[in-house]
Amino acid sequence: MNKIDYILNSLKKSKFRSSFHLRKYMINYINENGLDKIRSHAYEFINKRIAPSNIPNDGKQTPMKGHPVFIAQHATATCCRNCLYKWHKIPKNRQLTNDEVNYIVELIMKWIIEEYK
Repeated sequence: MNKIDYILNSLKKSKFRSSFHLRKYMINYINENGLDKIRSHAYEFINKRIAPSNIPNDGKQTPMKGHPVFIAQHATATCCRNCLYKWHKIPKNRQLTNDEVNYIVELIMKWIIEEYK
């Protein structure tokens, strides 16, 4: 089992993390825009809201609704630096590396694809 599958399996055991699901309008959004566009949005959101070393509103930067990536971030504990540290052991107070950003986006996309099916 690879790291992404392992963490997704662990997250499914959390009552809070497992309570998130794609809603009908999000599935429609994916149908209209395609998974490549969703992946592009994921990179954009992570690089803007999660990757910087200093995030003034950390813990409040990821909405709880509106876009499939936002819901996936909460489901995968990639919504803020506290959750990234708690679940993924990615340290706070430093810029994320490209490998960490890629890992986060792959995790988000795997969750979205599983929900989308």
